Amino acid sequence: MSEPVLALGAWLKNRACWVDGDAVHWSAVHGDLRDVTACVALETSARELVRQHGMPRAIAHDLHPDFHSTRLAHELAAEWGIPAIGVQHHHAHVAGVMAEFDCSGSAIGLALDGVGLGTDGSAWGGELLRVNPLGFERLGHLWPLALPGGDVAAREPWRMLASALHAMGRGDEIIERSRPIVGESGARMIQNLLERGLLSPLTTSAGRWFDAAAAALGLAPRQQAEAEAAIALETAASSFKTDLPVNLARAAESRDGVLDVRPLIAELLAWEGGEQAVPEAAAWFHQALADGVSDWAANAADRTGCSTVVLSGGCFFNELLKRRVQLQLTLRGLRVLWPQSHSCGDAGIALGQAWVAARQLPLLRKNEEDVVCA
Repeated sequence: MSEPVLALGAWLKNRACWVDGDAVHWSAVHGDLRDVTACVALETSARELVRQHGMPRAIAHDLHPDFHSTRLAHELAAEWGIPAIGVQHHHAHVAGVMAEFDCSGSAIGLALDGVGLGTDGSAWGGELLRVNPLGFERLGHLWPLALPGGDVAAREPWRMLASALHAMGRGDEIIERSRPIVGESGARMIQNLLERGLLSPLTTSAGRWFDAAAAALGLAPRQQAEAEAAIALETAASSFKTDLPVNLARAAESRDGVLDVRPLIAELLAWEGGEQAVPEAAAWFHQALADGVSDWAANAADRTGCSTVVLSGGCFFNELLKRRVQLQLTLRGLRVLWPQSHSCGDAGIALGQAWVAARQLPLLRKNEEDVVCA
């Protein structure tokens, strides 16, 4: 990077970052910005980073207009007379790894996480991107799932299983499968929301597919903590030590770049053996999903002439997923990168925001000069 940029991070696990060239200076992790204490801490950290390292040429932030970090970025930019530059969430995830490894060309980015606002205004989270220093192209995404009831669905995996059933054309099973968890009326309410498309925004989130898979196996139908269902699924899979068959059904890519994960949930629902078979089914899900996204990314690399694939986003805290994806892509002759010096989750996203903003600054200035000249 040739110019200093201050980046204010995301909503969850917020952390700010001041970057100038190879120099990277992080704030402490402030936590989620739903907490007023974290919001105050972010502003304090932002001002302290500037006091210690100098005035930045720009402030980078997430695209979401309602994040405190976004509002603060605009306030500080106005106070200091510098531009505020919005960076798409998953673009920033991938760009942070490219910054760490000083990538100057294009790379395929596989960004899998819970949620981030997309450029189309919808909730992204299972994204296949082509990223270069000047921008990104969305090449594909996971099959979208509805969020019945909105954001609460991210805390209640049984809702995501209901959503998956609806997406599979098996909505008539929702009441029977949900009744033991929430009763007849709760199950019928969710079925009605999905059937009528009410209060059910779509998301391409990989995290929500993990929730659906966990719920299909009876794991953590309600979450007490973030990613509890996904962790339970990984834990179950890790306890299965027997090798699985090589030729597995897997997610399949459609012509428009959408990766269809629905067959994996259908397989889990049909798995025989009861509770004793949960570890095997969980291990199978990890392997089938990893092989599916690996093929997806490798095919995109072949089509675009990229030789590097970047893995980032909170789903790659899952070691089973990360190891298998890395192995499969390496076997295809690709260079595979993931964060080494910062978190693959939202606590590391500010580095990517800064990297993108620093490269957009010259174009921003040129556009301003062209407007003045006109």
